[in-house]
Amino acid sequence: MTTAAPAPAIRPEAVRRRPRAEKAEPDQGQEQEQGQKPEEKQPAASAPPGPRRGRSTVLTVSLLAALLLLSLLSAGIGAYEIPLGDVLASVRHRIGLGGHALDRTAESVLWNIRLPRVVLAVLVGASLGWAGALMQGVFGNPLAEPGVIGISACAAVGAVGAIALGLTFLGNWTVTVCAFVAGLATVLLVYAMSRSGGRTEVVTLILTGIAVNAFAGALIGLFIFFADNAQVTQITFWQLGSLAQATWPKVLAVLPCALLGLAVAPFHSRRLDLLALGERPARHLGVDVERLRVALILVVALLTAAAVAVAGIITFVGLLVPHLLRMANGPGHRFLVPGSALGGAVVLAAGDLAARTVAGTAELPLGVLTALLGSPFFFWLLRRTRRRQGGWA
Repeated sequence: MTTAAPAPAIRPEAVRRRPRAEKAEPDQGQEQEQGQKPEEKQPAASAPPGPRRGRSTVLTVSLLAALLLLSLLSAGIGAYEIPLGDVLASVRHRIGLGGHALDRTAESVLWNIRLPRVVLAVLVGASLGWAGALMQGVFGNPLAEPGVIGISACAAVGAVGAIALGLTFLGNWTVTVCAFVAGLATVLLVYAMSRSGGRTEVVTLILTGIAVNAFAGALIGLFIFFADNAQVTQITFWQLGSLAQATWPKVLAVLPCALLGLAVAPFHSRRLDLLALGERPARHLGVDVERLRVALILVVALLTAAAVAVAGIITFVGLLVPHLLRMANGPGHRFLVPGSALGGAVVLAAGDLAARTVAGTAELPLGVLTALLGSPFFFWLLRRTRRRQGGWA
């Protein structure tokens, strides 16, 4: 009987050495690739955002140039034409840089009618544009705007109530304070009702704004019912929105409110960028989310109340301007917040010039004109947002 040959013994050294032998030395090309990866990523990570910064500069310069041009055109164009050279000469004469004074009629029209209106349009437009950018940053959605969620309407209710009831307990500040209180109460109510599960619902925000606007309209109608003829005329001014009654005292009465809000807003741009990452990441990065939101809500109410107190209800400026700038330069609030102020001033200066000149001798209500132009844009924005989110759920 034949026996099978014994299997060769496996040496332990071979077992121990085999894994070491299988770990072949890395290929020289792999070493080069691994060594090159950090060198390839480093320039991309440290590259300065030159194109975006340059775009911001171009947009800022363009907005400033457009605002200056529109201001000069608005000062000269109207039922009583004043040439652009005479406008510049009169302005230089008033500030002591040469020039010459105009005749009595031209000087009166320029300094008592046109320039107060131009300054008020710039001030109101900047306030509304800035308020819209802050609202969208605070609520974290692109559909937030003082007019859409009812702040403008309820601020007008406060002003209309002060007019209808004949309140004068604070002199020229009475209407402004009443508009501020009503706008503040509205924004706090809408903010509380639109939050669900720690975040702000877009649909709830819009539906709450619809209800608030309906309630504000009912209150305005009630005040009209009890008002006399002179008060009804003033209330109509608030409903339609206009700068026809602009005077230097009105500019000076609302200027501190607007300047305070405009001075506070830029310091929160970085925190708004962090808040755009979400509430939890913003808290981890050191942002007091609730304190930030309450502070900016107060600023929004102040800006909106200041605008409504002198110009009435002017909608869609705070919605349209931030979106145009966001599409042009991105969502960074460092440029978006002050840029919205410049853009709002440009839009309202152009709108007021069109309202005074399009219909010939008649004057279109500024709020009606901005609503006619802003409503189609808002409808397009709703469809665009729904398409990107895949529905409203």
